[in-house]
Amino acid sequence: MDTREQYAQFLLPVVARGVEPVVVVSARGRTLTAADGRSYLDCFSGISVVNAGHNHPRILAAARAQMEQLVHCCSYVYHVPVVGELAERLAGVVPGGLKKSFFCNSGAEANEGAMRLAKQATGRREVVALTYGFHGRTIGTLSITGNSARKKNNGPYLPASFAPAPYCYRCPLGLTYPSCGVACAESLKEVIRLQTAGDVAALVAEPILGEGGIITPPPEYFGIAARIFHEDGALFIVDEVQTGFGRTGKMFGIEHFAGADPDIVTMAKGIASGFPLGAFTARERVSEAMKPGDHLSTFGGNPISCAAALANIAVIEEEKLVENAARQGEWLLGQFRRLQEKTPLIGDVRGRGLMIGLELVRDRRSKEPAAEEARALRATLRERGVLVGVGGNFGNVLRIQPPLSITADECDRVTTTLEDVMSRQ
Repeated sequence: MDTREQYAQFLLPVVARGVEPVVVVSARGRTLTAADGRSYLDCFSGISVVNAGHNHPRILAAARAQMEQLVHCCSYVYHVPVVGELAERLAGVVPGGLKKSFFCNSGAEANEGAMRLAKQATGRREVVALTYGFHGRTIGTLSITGNSARKKNNGPYLPASFAPAPYCYRCPLGLTYPSCGVACAESLKEVIRLQTAGDVAALVAEPILGEGGIITPPPEYFGIAARIFHEDGALFIVDEVQTGFGRTGKMFGIEHFAGADPDIVTMAKGIASGFPLGAFTARERVSEAMKPGDHLSTFGGNPISCAAALANIAVIEEEKLVENAARQGEWLLGQFRRLQEKTPLIGDVRGRGLMIGLELVRDRRSKEPAAEEARALRATLRERGVLVGVGGNFGNVLRIQPPLSITADECDRVTTTLEDVMSRQ
């Protein structure tokens, strides 16, 4: 039985129905190789995971060496050297002077733990999140996810309040930046006053809303938001699961926003370039709210994943992948905006670094979402050997999120191929 048939017969249809018709057998750098021998330029990075590229030899070597020494013993029962080393390393790279880390297996688990810590640290119980935001698929993280498509056929959900997303292309307040005075951020005061019981533990938000469609807030947004919640006595949890580890042209996405001081940062995806690992890192005074036994993850802090993460951080720094993401991303954004002028189908181009979204619309005046066209473009690009993602609440945003090591020639291939494909629509 071939792989596609196994998927059809033995995997839940939520997986099998959305799978691309490519059987991947190997990968290296920015290239995926299929069972039929075809190769593809991966511009989605396994949903923004392999920031250092597929199968980076240095990361593989670190994981292999650790595997020969220790695979598992639970880092919350015993002291494991590589776990301590990674925790110390994170304290040196996570913004805001955050110090204490907890390791888990995924972004959803990291966000669950961060919310629990925020509630214990503040003695409060409510959480505020953003519409269009996405934080995971557990009941707790779906409760703070502002995307109806992700919530269908589930629940009941935990109480949460939602603020308008900083979605300038489709401003929920009907305003235009910058004359709006960043009213979406200022409206957070009214969210706290009118939608909550005055018992808010934290605001949880992504610096760029990835699954929401690469929604990129104005530069003032999170400085205002953090101040409002800190003045209220609440914490600011920054979900860096998709934006962390160089993706946006900064080591962490929140570094693009002046005055946006996080109290807890959650991370996964790019932390170990493909090895399963999640974490949240908190201010020391906040972390003191959790006592021994309050929280646990059996496989959290797996030594192999931690060794891979340490090597991954070293690769990102030494190969200057953050700088490359900023440079190549700026060039790509310029090329996509040039293409936007020629192609009515592209309604908006946005993003930072190598986290870029092209929102497709059938009509620029009405901004009717072009979801079918987005899916068709993804399929045609795949046939031409370029893999991209499709996302957004309307399913109409092409997601360009390649490994951070992508070259100028490969970026040129992406834009040239996309322009050619669009010219034939």
